[in-house]
Amino acid sequence: MNKKWLPLIAVLLIAISSSSQTLFTYGKNAVSSKEFLRAYNKNNSKPAADKSKSIRNYLDLYINSRLKIREAYERGYDTLPQIRNEVTNLRNQVIENYMTDPTVMERLLKEAFQRSQKDIHVGHIFISAGDDTAASFKQATDIYNKLQQKEDFAKLAEQFSQDPAAKINKGDIGWITVFTLPYFFENAIYASKPGQHSTLVRSKSGYHIFKNLGERKAVGKMKARQIMLAIPPGSGEATKKELAQKADSIYKRVMAGDDFEKLAKALSNDYVTAITGGSMPDFGVGQYDPEFEKNVWALAKDGAVTKPFETSHGYHIVKRSSMVPVVSDPANKDYQNELRQKINIDQRWQASREVIYHKVVKEAPLKKTDYQEKMLWEITDSLFDRKPVSRGNKLRRETVLFTLRDTSITINDWINFAIRNRYKTDGTATKRPYPELLNEFTHNVVFQYYRDNLELFNEEFRSQMNEFKDGNLFFEIMQQEIWNKANADSSQLIALFEKNKAKYNWQQSADAVIFFCADDEVAKVLHEQIKKTPSSWRTFSDALAEKVVADSSRFEWSQIPNLNKMLPKAGMLTNPLVNSTDNTASFAYIIKIYPQ
Repeated sequence: MNKKWLPLIAVLLIAISSSSQTLFTYGKNAVSSKEFLRAYNKNNSKPAADKSKSIRNYLDLYINSRLKIREAYERGYDTLPQIRNEVTNLRNQVIENYMTDPTVMERLLKEAFQRSQKDIHVGHIFISAGDDTAASFKQATDIYNKLQQKEDFAKLAEQFSQDPAAKINKGDIGWITVFTLPYFFENAIYASKPGQHSTLVRSKSGYHIFKNLGERKAVGKMKARQIMLAIPPGSGEATKKELAQKADSIYKRVMAGDDFEKLAKALSNDYVTAITGGSMPDFGVGQYDPEFEKNVWALAKDGAVTKPFETSHGYHIVKRSSMVPVVSDPANKDYQNELRQKINIDQRWQASREVIYHKVVKEAPLKKTDYQEKMLWEITDSLFDRKPVSRGNKLRRETVLFTLRDTSITINDWINFAIRNRYKTDGTATKRPYPELLNEFTHNVVFQYYRDNLELFNEEFRSQMNEFKDGNLFFEIMQQEIWNKANADSSQLIALFEKNKAKYNWQQSADAVIFFCADDEVAKVLHEQIKKTPSSWRTFSDALAEKVVADSSRFEWSQIPNLNKMLPKAGMLTNPLVNSTDNTASFAYIIKIYPQ
Protein backbone atom coordinates (compact mmCIF):
# COMPACT_ATOMS: atom_id res chain seq x y z
CA MET A 1 0.00 0.00 0.00
CA ASN A 2 1.18 3.51 -0.81
CA LYS A 3 1.71 4.94 2.69
CA LYS A 4 0.64 8.48 1.67
CA TRP A 5 -2.96 7.23 1.54
CA LEU A 6 -2.95 5.61 4.98
CA PRO A 7 -4.18 8.70 6.89
CA LEU A 8 -6.89 9.37 4.28
CA ILE A 9 -8.13 5.78 4.32
CA ALA A 10 -8.23 5.85 8.11
CA VAL A 11 -10.26 9.08 8.03
CA LEU A 12 -12.72 7.54 5.55
CA LEU A 13 -13.24 4.34 7.50
CA ILE A 14 -13.89 6.38 10.65
CA ALA A 15 -16.16 8.80 8.77
CA ILE A 16 -18.45 5.98 7.71
CA SER A 17 -19.87 5.99 11.24
CA SER A 18 -19.16 9.57 12.31
CA SER A 19 -19.87 13.12 11.26
CA SER A 20 -18.42 14.49 8.03
CA GLN A 21 -15.00 16.14 7.97
CA THR A 22 -12.60 17.50 5.35
CA LEU A 23 -10.95 14.65 3.48
CA PHE A 24 -8.56 16.54 1.23
CA THR A 25 -8.05 19.99 -0.29
CA TYR A 26 -6.86 21.11 -3.71
CA GLY A 27 -6.09 24.78 -4.13
CA LYS A 28 -8.87 26.71 -2.41
CA ASN A 29 -11.27 23.80 -2.65
CA ALA A 30 -12.08 21.18 -0.02
CA VAL A 31 -13.78 17.79 -0.28
CA SER A 32 -15.53 16.33 2.77
CA SER A 33 -15.57 12.65 3.62
CA LYS A 34 -19.37 12.77 3.31
CA GLU A 35 -19.14 14.07 -0.26
CA PHE A 36 -16.61 11.41 -1.24
CA LEU A 37 -18.54 8.57 0.41
CA ARG A 38 -21.71 9.59 -1.40
CA ALA A 39 -19.88 9.21 -4.72
CA TYR A 40 -18.15 6.00 -3.61
CA ASN A 41 -21.35 4.31 -2.44
CA LYS A 42 -23.21 5.33 -5.60
CA ASN A 43 -20.57 3.83 -7.88
CA ASN A 44 -19.69 0.79 -5.76
CA SER A 45 -23.06 -0.76 -4.97
CA LYS A 46 -21.72 -4.29 -4.40
CA PRO A 47 -19.95 -5.02 -1.07
CA ALA A 48 -16.18 -5.06 -1.50
CA ALA A 49 -14.10 -7.98 -0.23
CA ASP A 50 -11.42 -5.52 0.88
CA LYS A 51 -13.11 -2.20 1.64
CA SER A 52 -9.87 -0.40 2.43
CA LYS A 53 -8.38 -1.38 -0.94
CA SER A 54 -11.62 -0.54 -2.74
CA ILE A 55 -11.77 2.94 -1.18
CA ARG A 56 -8.09 3.56 -1.95
CA ASN A 57 -8.52 2.63 -5.61
CA TYR A 58 -11.65 4.77 -5.97
CA LEU A 59 -9.98 7.69 -4.17
CA ASP A 60 -7.28 7.84 -6.87
CA LEU A 61 -9.96 8.07 -9.56
CA TYR A 62 -11.99 10.57 -7.58
CA ILE A 63 -9.07 12.94 -6.98
CA ASN A 64 -8.13 12.88 -10.65
CA SER A 65 -11.71 13.62 -11.68
CA ARG A 66 -11.99 16.54 -9.21
CA LEU A 67 -8.78 18.05 -10.60
CA LYS A 68 -10.09 17.78 -14.19
CA ILE A 69 -13.43 19.33 -13.20
CA ARG A 70 -11.71 22.18 -11.36
CA GLU A 71 -9.61 22.86 -14.47
CA ALA A 72 -12.84 22.97 -16.52
CA TYR A 73 -14.20 25.65 -14.16
CA GLU A 74 -10.93 27.61 -14.40
CA ARG A 75 -11.25 27.62 -18.19
CA GLY A 76 -14.84 28.86 -17.97
CA TYR A 77 -16.43 25.76 -19.49
CA ASP A 78 -19.34 26.16 -17.05
CA THR A 79 -20.35 29.30 -18.99
CA LEU A 80 -20.60 27.49 -22.34
CA PRO A 81 -24.17 27.73 -23.74
CA GLN A 82 -24.55 23.96 -24.20
CA ILE A 83 -23.51 23.28 -20.59
CA ARG A 84 -25.90 25.91 -19.23
CA ASN A 85 -28.77 24.65 -21.39
CA GLU A 86 -28.29 21.03 -20.32
CA VAL A 87 -28.17 22.00 -16.64
CA THR A 88 -31.28 24.20 -17.01
CA ASN A 89 -33.19 21.46 -18.83
CA LEU A 90 -32.40 18.90 -16.13
CA ARG A 91 -33.35 21.36 -13.39
CA ASN A 92 -36.75 21.93 -14.99
CA GLN A 93 -37.29 18.19 -15.37
CA VAL A 94 -36.55 17.17 -11.77
CA ILE A 95 -37.42 20.22 -9.67
CA GLU A 96 -41.07 19.28 -9.09
CA ASN A 97 -39.89 16.18 -7.23
CA TYR A 98 -38.27 18.47 -4.65
CA MET A 99 -40.93 21.16 -4.26
CA THR A 100 -42.34 19.66 -1.07
CA ASP A 101 -40.37 19.75 2.14
CA PRO A 102 -39.15 16.14 2.68
CA THR A 103 -39.75 16.24 6.44
CA VAL A 104 -43.36 17.35 5.90
CA MET A 105 -43.93 14.72 3.23
CA GLU A 106 -42.70 11.99 5.57
CA ARG A 107 -45.00 13.25 8.34
CA LEU A 108 -47.99 13.42 5.99
CA LEU A 109 -47.15 9.98 4.60
CA LYS A 110 -47.03 8.48 8.08
CA GLU A 111 -50.27 10.23 9.05
CA ALA A 112 -52.08 9.06 5.89
CA PHE A 113 -50.94 5.47 6.46
CA GLN A 114 -52.12 5.45 10.08
CA ARG A 115 -55.51 6.91 9.12
CA SER A 116 -55.88 4.40 6.28
CA GLN A 117 -55.88 1.60 8.86
CA LYS A 118 -59.32 2.51 10.25
CA ASP A 119 -62.72 3.72 9.07
CA ILE A 120 -64.84 6.17 11.07
CA HIS A 121 -68.65 6.34 11.14
CA VAL A 122 -69.48 10.05 10.91
CA GLY A 123 -72.34 12.32 11.98
CA HIS A 124 -72.57 15.81 10.48
CA ILE A 125 -74.38 19.05 11.30
CA PHE A 126 -74.12 21.90 8.77
CA ILE A 127 -75.09 25.56 9.15
CA SER A 128 -74.86 27.62 5.95
CA ALA A 129 -72.93 30.90 6.12
CA GLY A 130 -75.62 32.65 4.04
CA ASP A 131 -75.64 36.42 3.80
CA ASP A 132 -75.53 37.02 7.57
CA THR A 133 -72.35 35.28 8.73
CA ALA A 134 -72.71 36.64 12.26
CA ALA A 135 -76.15 35.07 12.65
CA SER A 136 -74.89 31.80 11.14
CA PHE A 137 -71.96 31.71 13.53
CA LYS A 138 -74.28 32.35 16.50
CA GLN A 139 -76.61 29.52 15.44
CA ALA A 140 -73.67 27.11 14.97
CA THR A 141 -72.27 28.13 18.38
CA ASP A 142 -75.65 27.58 20.05
CA ILE A 143 -75.82 24.04 18.60
CA TYR A 144 -72.26 23.37 19.69
CA ASN A 145 -73.11 24.50 23.23
CA LYS A 146 -76.15 22.18 23.27
CA LEU A 147 -73.85 19.29 22.32
CA GLN A 148 -71.55 20.30 25.15
CA GLN A 149 -74.58 19.93 27.43
CA LYS A 150 -74.92 16.30 26.15
CA GLU A 151 -78.00 16.90 23.98
CA ASP A 152 -78.65 14.23 21.33
CA PHE A 153 -76.59 14.77 18.16
CA ALA A 154 -79.09 13.03 15.84
CA LYS A 155 -82.02 15.12 17.10
CA LEU A 156 -80.08 18.36 16.74
CA ALA A 157 -79.00 17.36 13.22
CA GLU A 158 -82.59 16.54 12.23
CA GLN A 159 -83.85 19.81 13.73
CA PHE A 160 -81.16 22.34 12.77
CA SER A 161 -78.77 20.98 10.12
CA GLN A 162 -79.14 22.67 6.75
CA ASP A 163 -77.84 19.63 4.90
CA PRO A 164 -81.01 18.57 2.98
CA ALA A 165 -80.36 14.87 3.71
CA ALA A 166 -80.28 15.46 7.49
CA LYS A 167 -84.08 15.35 7.78
CA ILE A 168 -83.90 11.72 6.65
CA ASN A 169 -80.51 10.45 7.85
CA LYS A 170 -80.41 12.57 11.06
CA GLY A 171 -76.88 13.67 10.23
CA ASP A 172 -75.53 10.16 9.63
CA ILE A 173 -73.33 10.46 6.52
CA GLY A 174 -71.88 6.96 6.78
CA TRP A 175 -68.29 5.73 6.96
CA ILE A 176 -65.21 7.60 5.81
CA THR A 177 -61.50 6.86 5.64
CA VAL A 178 -58.38 8.80 4.68
CA PHE A 179 -58.79 11.03 1.58
CA THR A 180 -62.61 10.65 1.61
CA LEU A 181 -63.29 14.24 2.75
CA PRO A 182 -61.36 17.52 2.49
CA TYR A 183 -58.24 17.48 4.67
CA PHE A 184 -59.45 19.98 7.29
CA PHE A 185 -62.66 17.95 7.74
CA GLU A 186 -60.65 14.76 8.00
CA ASN A 187 -58.41 16.33 10.67
CA ALA A 188 -61.41 17.28 12.80
CA ILE A 189 -62.94 13.80 12.50
CA TYR A 190 -59.77 11.80 13.18
CA ALA A 191 -59.03 14.05 16.18
CA SER A 192 -62.37 13.01 17.77
CA LYS A 193 -62.63 9.85 19.84
CA PRO A 194 -65.61 7.48 19.44
CA GLY A 195 -68.73 9.14 20.85
CA GLN A 196 -67.16 12.61 20.76
CA HIS A 197 -67.99 15.53 18.50
CA SER A 198 -65.52 17.92 16.89
CA THR A 199 -65.08 21.63 17.44
CA LEU A 200 -66.72 24.06 15.00
CA VAL A 201 -65.11 23.76 11.57
CA ARG A 202 -65.35 26.74 9.20
CA SER A 203 -65.51 26.26 5.45
CA LYS A 204 -66.33 28.63 2.58
CA SER A 205 -69.93 27.47 2.65
CA GLY A 206 -70.56 27.62 6.40
CA TYR A 207 -69.98 25.88 9.73
CA HIS A 208 -69.67 22.15 10.40
CA ILE A 209 -69.76 19.92 13.46
CA PHE A 210 -68.78 16.27 13.10
CA LYS A 211 -69.27 13.36 15.46
CA ASN A 212 -67.31 10.12 15.64
CA LEU A 213 -70.16 7.59 15.78
CA GLY A 214 -67.83 4.61 15.88
CA GLU A 215 -64.65 3.11 14.46
CA ARG A 216 -63.61 -0.16 12.83
CA LYS A 217 -60.58 -1.67 11.19
CA ALA A 218 -60.42 -0.41 7.60
CA VAL A 219 -62.34 -2.70 5.26
CA GLY A 220 -60.17 -1.83 2.26
CA LYS A 221 -61.72 -1.91 -1.21
CA MET A 222 -64.42 -4.02 -2.82
CA LYS A 223 -64.64 -5.51 -6.30
CA ALA A 224 -68.30 -5.77 -7.30
CA ARG A 225 -70.78 -5.95 -10.17
CA GLN A 226 -74.07 -4.08 -10.29
CA ILE A 227 -77.31 -3.96 -12.22
CA MET A 228 -78.89 -0.52 -12.02
CA LEU A 229 -82.30 0.60 -13.22
CA ALA A 230 -82.05 4.39 -13.45
CA ILE A 231 -85.01 6.55 -12.43
CA PRO A 232 -85.67 9.08 -15.23
CA PRO A 233 -85.76 12.74 -14.05
CA GLY A 234 -89.25 13.90 -13.10
CA SER A 235 -90.61 10.37 -12.76
CA GLY A 236 -93.77 9.85 -10.75
CA GLU A 237 -94.60 7.13 -8.26
CA ALA A 238 -96.08 4.91 -10.98
CA THR A 239 -92.78 4.83 -12.87
CA LYS A 240 -90.83 4.13 -9.67
CA LYS A 241 -93.20 1.30 -8.76
CA GLU A 242 -92.77 -0.22 -12.22
CA LEU A 243 -88.94 -0.04 -11.93
CA ALA A 244 -89.06 -1.53 -8.44
CA GLN A 245 -91.08 -4.49 -9.74
CA LYS A 246 -88.66 -4.97 -12.65
CA ALA A 247 -85.68 -4.87 -10.22
CA ASP A 248 -87.39 -7.47 -8.07
CA SER A 249 -87.95 -9.79 -11.03
CA ILE A 250 -84.26 -9.45 -12.07
CA TYR A 251 -83.20 -10.25 -8.48
CA LYS A 252 -85.34 -13.42 -8.54
CA ARG A 253 -83.65 -14.50 -11.79
CA VAL A 254 -80.23 -13.98 -10.19
CA MET A 255 -81.26 -16.01 -7.17
CA ALA A 256 -82.57 -18.73 -9.47
CA GLY A 257 -79.11 -19.05 -11.06
CA ASP A 258 -79.21 -16.74 -14.08
CA ASP A 259 -75.81 -15.35 -15.07
CA PHE A 260 -75.37 -11.94 -13.33
CA GLU A 261 -72.91 -10.73 -15.94
CA LYS A 262 -75.26 -11.43 -18.87
CA LEU A 263 -78.20 -9.82 -17.07
CA ALA A 264 -76.11 -6.68 -16.40
CA LYS A 265 -75.13 -6.41 -20.08
CA ALA A 266 -78.73 -6.84 -21.20
CA LEU A 267 -80.71 -4.91 -18.58
CA SER A 268 -78.56 -2.44 -16.60
CA ASN A 269 -79.03 1.29 -17.29
CA ASP A 270 -75.55 2.08 -16.00
CA TYR A 271 -74.12 1.95 -19.50
CA VAL A 272 -70.50 2.40 -18.34
CA THR A 273 -70.51 -0.76 -16.22
CA ALA A 274 -73.06 -2.67 -18.35
CA ILE A 275 -70.48 -3.04 -21.13
CA THR A 276 -68.25 -5.01 -18.75
CA GLY A 277 -71.04 -7.14 -17.31
CA GLY A 278 -71.71 -4.74 -14.45
CA SER A 279 -68.08 -4.69 -13.27
CA MET A 280 -67.42 -1.57 -11.19
CA PRO A 281 -64.01 0.03 -10.49
CA ASP A 282 -62.64 -1.00 -7.08
CA PHE A 283 -64.14 1.29 -4.44
CA GLY A 284 -63.60 2.04 -0.78
CA VAL A 285 -65.81 3.60 1.87
CA GLY A 286 -67.05 7.15 1.45
CA GLN A 287 -67.08 7.10 -2.36
CA TYR A 288 -70.79 6.57 -3.02
CA ASP A 289 -74.25 7.44 -1.71
CA PRO A 290 -74.57 6.40 1.98
CA GLU A 291 -77.58 4.22 1.15
CA PHE A 292 -75.59 2.45 -1.56
CA GLU A 293 -72.67 1.86 0.80
CA LYS A 294 -74.89 0.66 3.64
CA ASN A 295 -76.20 -2.13 1.43
CA VAL A 296 -73.00 -3.19 -0.36
CA TRP A 297 -70.79 -3.19 2.74
CA ALA A 298 -73.34 -5.42 4.44
CA LEU A 299 -72.50 -8.22 1.97
CA ALA A 300 -70.73 -10.78 4.15
CA LYS A 301 -68.94 -12.92 1.56
CA ASP A 302 -67.82 -13.12 -2.06
CA GLY A 303 -70.70 -13.98 -4.38
CA ALA A 304 -73.33 -12.49 -2.06
CA VAL A 305 -76.00 -10.35 -3.75
CA THR A 306 -78.03 -7.48 -2.30
CA LYS A 307 -81.78 -7.32 -2.57
CA PRO A 308 -82.91 -4.43 -4.82
CA PHE A 309 -82.50 -1.11 -3.01
CA GLU A 310 -83.21 2.48 -3.99
CA THR A 311 -80.87 5.49 -4.08
CA SER A 312 -81.31 8.90 -5.67
CA HIS A 313 -79.95 7.38 -8.91
CA GLY A 314 -82.29 4.40 -9.19
CA TYR A 315 -82.65 0.78 -8.11
CA HIS A 316 -79.52 -1.30 -7.60
CA ILE A 317 -78.67 -4.98 -7.34
CA VAL A 318 -75.02 -5.49 -6.37
CA LYS A 319 -72.96 -8.67 -6.31
CA ARG A 320 -69.75 -8.76 -4.27
CA SER A 321 -66.88 -10.27 -6.31
CA SER A 322 -63.97 -10.01 -3.85
CA MET A 323 -62.33 -7.80 -1.25
CA VAL A 324 -58.99 -6.03 -1.54
CA PRO A 325 -57.72 -5.65 2.05
CA VAL A 326 -56.02 -2.45 3.09
CA VAL A 327 -52.22 -2.66 3.10
CA SER A 328 -51.06 -3.02 6.70
CA ASP A 329 -47.29 -2.99 6.08
CA PRO A 330 -45.94 0.58 6.40
CA ALA A 331 -42.83 -0.43 4.43
CA ASN A 332 -44.82 -1.49 1.33
CA LYS A 333 -43.26 0.63 -1.44
CA ASP A 334 -46.21 0.43 -3.85
CA TYR A 335 -48.64 1.58 -1.15
CA GLN A 336 -46.26 4.36 -0.08
CA ASN A 337 -46.14 5.60 -3.68
CA GLU A 338 -49.94 5.44 -3.94
CA LEU A 339 -50.33 7.51 -0.75
CA ARG A 340 -47.64 9.94 -1.86
CA GLN A 341 -49.43 10.56 -5.17
CA LYS A 342 -52.72 11.21 -3.34
CA ILE A 343 -51.00 13.61 -0.94
CA ASN A 344 -49.53 15.59 -3.84
CA ILE A 345 -52.96 16.25 -5.37
CA ASP A 346 -54.74 16.73 -2.03
CA GLN A 347 -55.09 19.83 0.17
CA ARG A 348 -52.29 18.35 2.28
CA TRP A 349 -49.75 19.89 -0.11
CA GLN A 350 -50.65 23.29 1.37
CA ALA A 351 -49.17 22.15 4.69
CA SER A 352 -45.85 21.56 2.95
CA ARG A 353 -45.99 25.00 1.32
CA GLU A 354 -46.51 26.61 4.73
CA VAL A 355 -43.45 24.83 6.12
CA ILE A 356 -41.42 25.98 3.12
CA TYR A 357 -42.69 29.56 3.60
CA HIS A 358 -41.61 29.72 7.23
CA LYS A 359 -38.29 28.04 6.40
CA VAL A 360 -37.43 30.59 3.70
CA VAL A 361 -38.65 33.58 5.75
CA LYS A 362 -36.36 32.44 8.59
CA GLU A 363 -33.28 31.46 6.59
CA ALA A 364 -33.29 34.00 3.73
CA PRO A 365 -34.58 36.01 5.73
CA LEU A 366 -37.56 38.19 4.74
CA LYS A 367 -37.05 41.83 5.74
CA LYS A 368 -39.89 44.31 5.35
CA THR A 369 -38.94 47.91 4.56
CA ASP A 370 -40.34 50.88 6.47
CA TYR A 371 -43.55 51.65 4.59
CA GLN A 372 -47.12 52.19 5.75
CA GLU A 373 -49.76 49.83 4.37
CA LYS A 374 -52.21 52.74 4.18
CA MET A 375 -49.83 54.45 1.73
CA LEU A 376 -49.47 51.18 -0.26
CA TRP A 377 -53.26 50.83 -0.60
CA GLU A 378 -53.46 54.45 -1.67
CA ILE A 379 -50.89 54.12 -4.49
CA THR A 380 -52.50 50.83 -5.53
CA ASP A 381 -55.88 52.57 -5.86
CA SER A 382 -54.24 55.38 -7.81
CA LEU A 383 -52.79 52.91 -10.34
CA PHE A 384 -55.93 50.75 -10.57
CA ASP A 385 -58.71 53.32 -10.34
CA ARG A 386 -56.88 56.60 -11.04
CA LYS A 387 -57.56 57.90 -7.57
CA PRO A 388 -55.35 60.76 -6.29
CA VAL A 389 -52.68 60.13 -3.67
CA SER A 390 -51.92 62.37 -0.71
CA ARG A 391 -48.98 64.73 -0.90
CA GLY A 392 -47.14 62.91 1.86
CA ASN A 393 -47.16 59.60 0.00
CA LYS A 394 -43.62 59.07 -1.25
CA LEU A 395 -44.11 55.51 -2.49
CA ARG A 396 -43.30 54.84 -6.13
CA ARG A 397 -43.40 51.77 -8.41
CA GLU A 398 -39.70 51.14 -7.79
CA THR A 399 -40.04 51.35 -3.98
CA VAL A 400 -38.83 48.14 -2.29
CA LEU A 401 -41.49 46.45 -0.12
CA PHE A 402 -39.28 43.67 1.29
CA THR A 403 -36.10 41.73 0.57
CA LEU A 404 -35.16 38.06 0.56
CA ARG A 405 -31.41 37.84 1.00
CA ASP A 406 -30.17 39.77 -2.08
CA THR A 407 -33.53 39.80 -3.90
CA SER A 408 -35.66 42.97 -3.71
CA ILE A 409 -39.42 42.91 -4.19
CA THR A 410 -40.88 46.23 -5.35
CA ILE A 411 -44.29 47.87 -5.53
CA ASN A 412 -44.19 47.18 -9.27
CA ASP A 413 -44.04 43.44 -8.53
CA TRP A 414 -47.00 43.83 -6.19
CA ILE A 415 -49.04 45.78 -8.77
CA ASN A 416 -48.42 43.17 -11.49
CA PHE A 417 -49.62 40.42 -9.14
CA ALA A 418 -52.61 42.40 -7.87
CA ILE A 419 -53.81 43.20 -11.40
CA ARG A 420 -54.11 39.47 -12.14
CA ASN A 421 -55.62 38.45 -8.80
CA ARG A 422 -57.59 41.42 -7.41
CA TYR A 423 -61.04 39.88 -8.04
CA LYS A 424 -62.60 36.78 -6.48
CA THR A 425 -62.86 33.80 -8.80
CA ASP A 426 -66.50 33.03 -7.97
CA GLY A 427 -67.83 35.04 -10.90
CA THR A 428 -69.15 37.90 -8.73
CA ALA A 429 -66.46 40.40 -9.81
CA THR A 430 -66.01 41.23 -6.13
CA LYS A 431 -62.70 42.89 -5.20
CA ARG A 432 -60.56 41.02 -2.71
CA PRO A 433 -59.35 42.88 0.39
CA TYR A 434 -55.83 44.24 -0.09
CA PRO A 435 -54.43 42.66 3.13
CA GLU A 436 -55.60 39.21 1.94
CA LEU A 437 -54.11 39.85 -1.48
CA LEU A 438 -50.79 41.07 -0.04
CA ASN A 439 -50.53 37.97 2.13
CA GLU A 440 -51.03 35.75 -0.93
CA PHE A 441 -48.53 37.84 -2.90
CA THR A 442 -45.90 37.47 -0.17
CA HIS A 443 -46.40 33.69 -0.02
CA ASN A 444 -46.10 33.42 -3.82
CA VAL A 445 -42.90 35.46 -3.87
CA VAL A 446 -41.36 33.40 -1.08
CA PHE A 447 -42.30 30.14 -2.77
CA GLN A 448 -40.88 31.32 -6.11
CA TYR A 449 -37.68 32.36 -4.34
CA TYR A 450 -37.47 28.87 -2.85
CA ARG A 451 -37.91 27.37 -6.32
CA ASP A 452 -35.29 29.64 -7.93
CA ASN A 453 -32.78 28.99 -5.12
CA LEU A 454 -33.61 25.40 -4.22
CA GLU A 455 -29.92 24.48 -4.09
CA LEU A 456 -29.60 26.67 -0.98
CA PHE A 457 -32.35 24.81 0.89
CA ASN A 458 -32.24 21.19 -0.26
CA GLU A 459 -28.97 19.26 0.03
CA GLU A 460 -30.17 16.29 -2.03
CA PHE A 461 -31.24 18.53 -4.91
CA ARG A 462 -27.98 20.49 -4.69
CA SER A 463 -25.96 17.26 -4.85
CA GLN A 464 -27.89 15.99 -7.87
CA MET A 465 -27.45 19.25 -9.79
CA ASN A 466 -23.74 19.54 -8.90
CA GLU A 467 -23.14 15.94 -9.90
CA PHE A 468 -24.82 16.46 -13.28
CA LYS A 469 -23.02 19.73 -13.95
CA ASP A 470 -19.63 18.34 -12.91
CA GLY A 471 -20.21 15.27 -15.07
CA ASN A 472 -20.85 17.48 -18.10
CA LEU A 473 -17.74 19.55 -17.36
CA PHE A 474 -15.65 16.38 -16.99
CA PHE A 475 -16.91 15.18 -20.38
CA GLU A 476 -16.27 18.60 -21.95
CA ILE A 477 -12.66 18.90 -20.84
CA MET A 478 -11.92 15.31 -21.86
CA GLN A 479 -13.52 16.05 -25.24
CA GLN A 480 -11.50 19.24 -25.70
CA GLU A 481 -8.15 18.03 -24.37
CA ILE A 482 -8.06 14.32 -25.21
CA TRP A 483 -10.64 12.92 -27.61
CA ASN A 484 -10.77 15.74 -30.18
CA LYS A 485 -6.97 16.03 -30.27
CA ALA A 486 -6.56 12.29 -30.56
CA ASN A 487 -8.92 12.11 -33.51
CA ALA A 488 -7.25 15.02 -35.29
CA ASP A 489 -3.57 14.20 -34.69
CA SER A 490 -2.59 10.99 -36.52
CA SER A 491 1.12 11.45 -35.75
CA GLN A 492 0.32 11.56 -32.04
CA LEU A 493 -1.76 8.43 -32.39
CA ILE A 494 1.13 6.61 -34.11
CA ALA A 495 3.53 7.81 -31.44
CA LEU A 496 1.15 6.61 -28.72
CA PHE A 497 0.87 3.23 -30.43
CA GLU A 498 4.63 2.81 -30.76
CA LYS A 499 5.15 3.81 -27.15
CA ASN A 500 2.61 1.33 -25.75
CA LYS A 501 2.49 -1.56 -28.23
CA ALA A 502 4.80 -3.71 -26.11
CA LYS A 503 2.15 -3.72 -23.35
CA TYR A 504 -0.50 -5.29 -25.59
CA ASN A 505 0.99 -8.43 -27.20
CA TRP A 506 -0.96 -11.55 -28.01
CA GLN A 507 -0.15 -14.58 -25.93
CA GLN A 508 0.23 -17.86 -27.82
CA SER A 509 -2.87 -17.94 -30.04
CA ALA A 510 -4.65 -19.51 -32.96
CA ASP A 511 -7.17 -18.75 -35.69
CA ALA A 512 -10.03 -21.08 -34.80
CA VAL A 513 -13.74 -21.69 -34.95
CA ILE A 514 -15.48 -22.37 -31.62
CA PHE A 515 -18.84 -24.14 -31.80
CA PHE A 516 -21.35 -23.51 -28.97
CA CYS A 517 -24.00 -26.27 -28.99
CA ALA A 518 -27.39 -26.46 -27.28
CA ASP A 519 -26.61 -29.85 -25.73
CA ASP A 520 -24.16 -32.73 -25.67
CA GLU A 521 -26.02 -34.74 -28.35
CA VAL A 522 -25.93 -31.91 -30.89
CA ALA A 523 -22.23 -31.42 -30.16
CA LYS A 524 -21.49 -35.11 -30.82
CA VAL A 525 -23.34 -35.07 -34.18
CA LEU A 526 -21.63 -31.88 -35.37
CA HIS A 527 -18.23 -33.04 -34.10
CA GLU A 528 -18.45 -36.28 -36.12
CA GLN A 529 -19.50 -34.40 -39.28
CA ILE A 530 -16.61 -31.90 -39.07
CA LYS A 531 -14.16 -34.66 -38.18
CA LYS A 532 -14.99 -36.41 -41.49
CA THR A 533 -15.03 -33.26 -43.66
CA PRO A 534 -13.35 -30.28 -41.86
CA SER A 535 -13.60 -27.93 -44.84
CA SER A 536 -17.41 -28.13 -44.74
CA TRP A 537 -17.69 -26.93 -41.10
CA ARG A 538 -19.76 -23.90 -42.14
CA THR A 539 -22.31 -26.04 -44.05
CA PHE A 540 -22.72 -28.43 -41.12
CA SER A 541 -23.00 -25.57 -38.64
CA ASP A 542 -25.58 -23.64 -40.72
CA ALA A 543 -27.75 -26.75 -40.96
CA LEU A 544 -28.03 -26.72 -37.16
CA ALA A 545 -28.43 -22.93 -36.91
CA GLU A 546 -31.13 -23.07 -34.23
CA LYS A 547 -28.96 -25.24 -31.98
CA VAL A 548 -25.40 -24.13 -32.81
CA VAL A 549 -23.51 -20.82 -32.76
CA ALA A 550 -20.14 -20.72 -34.53
CA ASP A 551 -17.61 -18.01 -33.62
CA SER A 552 -14.56 -17.71 -35.90
CA SER A 553 -11.80 -15.44 -34.64
CA ARG A 554 -8.30 -15.34 -33.20
CA PHE A 555 -8.20 -16.84 -29.71
CA GLU A 556 -5.44 -17.23 -27.16
CA TRP A 557 -4.78 -20.86 -26.32
CA SER A 558 -6.36 -20.46 -22.89
CA GLN A 559 -9.66 -19.51 -24.56
CA ILE A 560 -9.92 -22.67 -26.65
CA PRO A 561 -12.30 -25.21 -25.03
CA ASN A 562 -10.89 -28.58 -23.94
CA LEU A 563 -7.38 -27.87 -25.22
CA ASN A 564 -6.01 -28.53 -21.74
CA LYS A 565 -2.25 -29.13 -21.94
CA MET A 566 -2.22 -30.31 -25.54
CA LEU A 567 -0.22 -28.33 -28.09
CA PRO A 568 -2.64 -27.07 -30.76
CA LYS A 569 -2.01 -27.84 -34.41
CA ALA A 570 -3.61 -26.64 -37.62
CA GLY A 571 -6.54 -28.96 -38.46
CA MET A 572 -6.96 -30.10 -34.83
CA LEU A 573 -10.52 -30.68 -33.54
CA THR A 574 -10.89 -30.59 -29.75
CA ASN A 575 -13.35 -32.90 -28.01
CA PRO A 576 -16.70 -31.42 -26.82
CA LEU A 577 -16.58 -29.81 -23.36
CA VAL A 578 -19.92 -30.23 -21.57
CA ASN A 579 -21.19 -27.62 -19.08
CA SER A 580 -22.60 -29.65 -16.17
CA THR A 581 -25.01 -26.90 -15.10
CA ASP A 582 -27.06 -26.67 -18.33
CA ASN A 583 -25.69 -29.51 -20.54
CA THR A 584 -24.51 -27.10 -23.24
CA ALA A 585 -21.29 -28.11 -24.99
CA SER A 586 -18.48 -26.45 -26.95
CA PHE A 587 -15.48 -27.52 -29.01
CA ALA A 588 -12.98 -25.90 -31.43
CA TYR A 589 -11.65 -26.45 -34.92
CA ILE A 590 -8.13 -24.93 -35.20
CA ILE A 591 -7.12 -23.39 -38.52
CA LYS A 592 -3.78 -21.64 -37.93
CA ILE A 593 -1.28 -21.44 -35.04
CA TYR A 594 0.60 -18.37 -33.70
CA PRO A 595 3.12 -19.92 -31.27
CA GLN A 596 5.08 -16.68 -30.49
